Amino acid sequence: MKGRVRHLFALVVCCGLVVVSSNADAGDSAGQAAFVPSPAASGSVANMFGLGVKASLLGVGAEVATRVTHHTNARVGYNILGYSRDFSKDGINYNGHLSFKTVEAHYDIFPWARSFHVSPGVLAYIGNPITANATMPGNQSFTLGGQTYYSDPSAPVTANGKVNFNQVAPMVTVGWGNLVRRDSKHFSIPVEFGVAFQGSPKSTLNLAGNVCNAPSGTLGASCTSTSDPSVQSNVLSEQTKLNKSMSPFKAYPIISVGFGYKF
Repeated sequence: MKGRVRHLFALVVCCGLVVVSSNADAGDSAGQAAFVPSPAASGSVANMFGLGVKASLLGVGAEVATRVTHHTNARVGYNILGYSRDFSKDGINYNGHLSFKTVEAHYDIFPWARSFHVSPGVLAYIGNPITANATMPGNQSFTLGGQTYYSDPSAPVTANGKVNFNQVAPMVTVGWGNLVRRDSKHFSIPVEFGVAFQGSPKSTLNLAGNVCNAPSGTLGASCTSTSDPSVQSNVLSEQTKLNKSMSPFKAYPIISVGFGYKF
């Protein structure tokens, strides 16, 4: 009888050890599952950023994008464009310089989660986009507001002007390409077309020096400073004429092509 009890006790202990060992193995497996991320989870935070360079009517630039949802991205960029050219206006020979420095921000919407996108956004101009300056030799004639003047040889006229747009302009573009691709590929060639609604350009014209009503040395010639109220009135009239001639240019076209890489 005692032998049978000993055999039964040994059997119970063995079964208990098996159960404990099984529970420990299950606990270890559960712990490993809790600390080892699944492929799906680890992939959900990858490939969320893209970087690109591009050339456009705003100049050369760079941009960065990040995924917001499966169908949308947020994207920001910076562009720079410089160009110089001489031109004449009403007898004044200007040295003009175009200096576009712009920052743009877009919210890219991909209706079918593919390459095509529609992108509302904003464009901001930094500094003065267009500037010009001129120096008129003595006795050179020019016109301001319909009035003819002559540059005084003893204090030649200098002029400087600038053309500004609204500092921040809404814009919309459509295009193909995605800096944050939804597939396994890393490279893309984005192409975009659109328009920025910058408003009518506004010019500012400033003169310094003296102006004369006739060439210096001729009979009846008299000179006065460009700060004279009658001269300033004609300067403002010329400025208004310039603004009117530029009023149709309320929108700036956007055409760009670039190269992108998804991280």
